[in-house]
Amino acid sequence: QVQLVESGGGLVQAGGSLNLSCAASENLVRILSMGWHRQAPGKQRELVALILGSGNTNYADSVKGRFAISRDNVKTAVYLQMNSLKPEDTTVYYCAITTLRFGSIRNYWGQGTQVTVSS
Repeated sequence: QVQLVESGGGLVQAGGSLNLSCAASENLVRILSMGWHRQAPGKQRELVALILGSGNTNYADSVKGRFAISRDNVKTAVYLQMNSLKPEDTTVYYCAITTLRFGSIRNYWGQGTQVTVSS
């Protein structure tokens, strides 16, 4: 069973930065996308940033210009550099990897890492 292990969350003051990391427990090939999502209590999980197999990226409007997603295909890892953090960025962040594996699309999720931005 593939596991995604996240790290890098924590407490930071508004205007500060954090870098989230997510690594798979085994090397994955035929990756369709790698991304970061977040979910506040009582709200739906939302996409924060996505990097496709082609290398194209997409960002939620609320983080454009502040967050940057990157990947390491050799390590099957994805990163999220978060700058100019705001209190409203406070929530749990989850990484996700979508692959074409054994003839079907497989979605893998991390356990979540807490990001807290103080005002």
